[in-house]
Amino acid sequence: MKLSQFRFNLPKDLIAEKPVRNRDEARMMVVNRAAGTVEHHVFKDFIGYVDEGDVVVANNTRVFPALLEGEKEKTGARIEVLLLRELNEEMRLWDVLVDPARKIRIGNKLYFGTNDALVAEVVDNTTSRGRTIRFLFDGEHDEFIKIIKGMGRTPLPDELRRLRDIEKRDADDYQTIYAKVEGSIAAPIAGLHFSRELLKRMEIKGVDWAELTVHCGMGEFKAIEVEDLSKHRADAEEMHLSADVCDRIQKAKDNGHKICAVGTTTMRALESAVTIPGKVFPYDGWTNKFIYPPYDFTIADMMVTNFHHPMSTQFIMVSAFMGPELAMEAYQTAIKEKYRFSTYGDAMLIV
Repeated sequence: MKLSQFRFNLPKDLIAEKPVRNRDEARMMVVNRAAGTVEHHVFKDFIGYVDEGDVVVANNTRVFPALLEGEKEKTGARIEVLLLRELNEEMRLWDVLVDPARKIRIGNKLYFGTNDALVAEVVDNTTSRGRTIRFLFDGEHDEFIKIIKGMGRTPLPDELRRLRDIEKRDADDYQTIYAKVEGSIAAPIAGLHFSRELLKRMEIKGVDWAELTVHCGMGEFKAIEVEDLSKHRADAEEMHLSADVCDRIQKAKDNGHKICAVGTTTMRALESAVTIPGKVFPYDGWTNKFIYPPYDFTIADMMVTNFHHPMSTQFIMVSAFMGPELAMEAYQTAIKEKYRFSTYGDAMLIV
């Protein structure tokens, strides 16, 4: 498959700038893969597509307030540092992105907070934007993380950067209601549509809600730079899938029930944990799995997703699950019907 096969024209006015007032009242397109049909609903209608004994699997990662604002030594130039990954807890080493990056060199000191409460030193210059920095902090690790969280802001996607006075709302909106395990710099956006009321209705109906963890990184936004998709190398993301969840999924499959993956991160995680087709096993590590057509999915029967950007890894995975031709047809319908795209956009349920 070629990257250019997943190109389409997305009008900018269809990119959602804010969420709907009630999470489960976003629009939902339902695409039936077998029949090739498209129906239009609202997300709270999801309850009608799952039955007692089905398992809905979601990513319970929580977005870390990983965006720090600071100054460069001597010049006082304003810089933003996005914390990507803690490399060494004892040495306070972190992989980061720095903006603007062009004037940041090894040995530079960066100052954060009131009265320069936190200082970091650049110790490696690994890529055109990436850096490794060491925080000069001698206290306990818990105290250090508390300071980081107190200073940090929610790292919204560039297209959602807005006025400072509504960032508190962003910090709430840009989390799923079931977010638990902190570590992502990007939200698993398909899960943003679930409300507490909908989860309760699912529980009453006997639908099994299961959770795994994938900490979403910059790979969620990284553009594919090769035409031949087989040559794309995805960024690795930390993933945890418990034996209990595996057992519940397997039992449901053995009894003829459906498995629904909430989002592309969840789908990728499930497929990463398959070593025997149709069976999922506990997983505790990293995954850089990139799914593109043709691909034989063996765990999930259904998938909840958002409407994604053209030529994105997410749209390509969705195309693998529903078939490229049907995916493109559904997206053209979404554009015609003015569905909202991207982070705070509407939902698609693929059955």
